[in-house]
Amino acid sequence: MSLSTLSVPNNIKFDEAIELTQAFLLQLKKQELTPAQIQDFVSELVQTANGARGFFVTYLTSPDPICDEPQPEIIAALHAHPEVAADLLVKNIAMSTAQQIYHQRRNDSDMATSSATVAARTTKIIQQLNLPQIWDMCRELVASIETGTGSYSDFLTRWGYDEEQKTAIAQAVAPLSV
Repeated sequence: MSLSTLSVPNNIKFDEAIELTQAFLLQLKKQELTPAQIQDFVSELVQTANGARGFFVTYLTSPDPICDEPQPEIIAALHAHPEVAADLLVKNIAMSTAQQIYHQRRNDSDMATSSATVAARTTKIIQQLNLPQIWDMCRELVASIETGTGSYSDFLTRWGYDEEQKTAIAQAVAPLSV
């Protein structure tokens, strides 16, 4: 699948976004894309919630080390769409941090390591984006953890995080709320 076939449909579905991101990562690894093509593709993909969700789930969980250091063009594309990227990134750091504890409790070191990788990659992207929206959301997440109310209380309740997981989440996001 070449870049010319990596066109993002207007009403992209989550599974389509995953498939496109997998093809994109393959081309990225083979160095078949120009910096402009990288930025344009990611920018187009993350314009919608489904596209951004598919991108992040694929990019952050990829076993390929190319995803350990996000290219400047990927950061620029995400920076252009902070309204979609910010909330997903904050939730990704929370979920991967909580999942790491979950897997450690079950002595599943492979999955715990995978969750730690997702958390580290997400943290790196958040730091490179340096967006005030993300800082605010991180503060809101910590406040929801501390008070049991606020904009992230439903999210925390829906996933059923316990006190140890919430404490770990707060510790992970507090440094990101500059």
